[in-house]
Amino acid sequence: MEMTELIYFDAGGGHRAAATALEVVLQREATGKVQLCSLQHVLDPIDPVRRLTGKRLEEVYNLLLRRGWTRGSEQLLTPLRAAIRYYHPEEVRLLEEHWRQTRPSLVVSLVPQFNRALWESLRQVDAGVPLVTILTDFADFPPHFWIEPQEQFFICGTERAAQQAAELGVAADRVLRASGMIVHPRFYEAPSVDRDAERMRLGLDPKTPTALVLFGGQGSVAMRDIARRLDESGLEVQLILICGRNQELADELRAEPSRWKRVVVGFTTEVPYYMQLADFFIGKPGPGSLSEALLMKLPAIVERNARTMPQERYNVDWLLEKKVGLAVRDFDDIEDVVRGLLQPGVLEEYRRRVAALKNRAVYEIPGLLREVRERCPLAIQA
Repeated sequence: MEMTELIYFDAGGGHRAAATALEVVLQREATGKVQLCSLQHVLDPIDPVRRLTGKRLEEVYNLLLRRGWTRGSEQLLTPLRAAIRYYHPEEVRLLEEHWRQTRPSLVVSLVPQFNRALWESLRQVDAGVPLVTILTDFADFPPHFWIEPQEQFFICGTERAAQQAAELGVAADRVLRASGMIVHPRFYEAPSVDRDAERMRLGLDPKTPTALVLFGGQGSVAMRDIARRLDESGLEVQLILICGRNQELADELRAEPSRWKRVVVGFTTEVPYYMQLADFFIGKPGPGSLSEALLMKLPAIVERNARTMPQERYNVDWLLEKKVGLAVRDFDDIEDVVRGLLQPGVLEEYRRRVAALKNRAVYEIPGLLREVRERCPLAIQA
């Protein structure tokens, strides 16, 4: 039986979310077995952070996100890349052992920085097994981030990413296009709700402009500052704050007095429901949350500064180019941007442009993977 292996990290949550969404659609097609694989678990024996601290590298990364300690993250990439190069032979060895156990017929990577090791290890075990890397960012952040000039396939959700692949020497027939980032099918299939009635059920005013504030699966202390500034601004705006796994933040926000009504949510799989109740989105420019918001017809307000993860900075450029959102240099200015957005006719115009976007990537990718299978012979058999 054919087996597709989806490689993900739990750093930030977006890679696993994309892998899980793709798994759902592939399993519906029933074309073979689909298996998720945490690359962190495969490489645990050589994780230098785990050796020193007892915590996995992805756990430390997620702690930085929760605390908002991302300033200077671009400089941190230099030692991280050096460590990846240093451990490369061991990475390849561990991955070879893994492939011999799992026997995939197709490997799909949804992670950056390790695609060279993934490709080389597959070549050592069986050169006939294709590697497909799906960029879960709007663009690459070279060198050696998403795109490596090797004989594999890349699925790009933006024209910019496809151009970068060409500039790095990837053959045109190995660069496949999707119409955007992967978004879970639940966002496409969410049942419509009576927004006024559901707002009232949650204790919100049915007619007051409503922002959904979301900073990925780990939340961020920036949400607290945004809530306070908007509450103190005098603007008539209510908030739905989704804190993810950051229970401490959720408890703090629930305990704070507020002039305007708000709903505080912890970790939830019902994000599509809450997005249907909102008028616009406030958060970091992560590709997952941003794509979800836009799919649910929410214009986005995001921050771009030294705290923005380097691989997410182009996401802001794309948002502004498409005129489907706004950017602030610092969320200290959030009240001014929201005030402008709520001027007569402005929000409606942004929502019109957002509604014109068409992202069907999660449904397109299975067809692209079939194309790869047809072009590459099956070498590893179950």
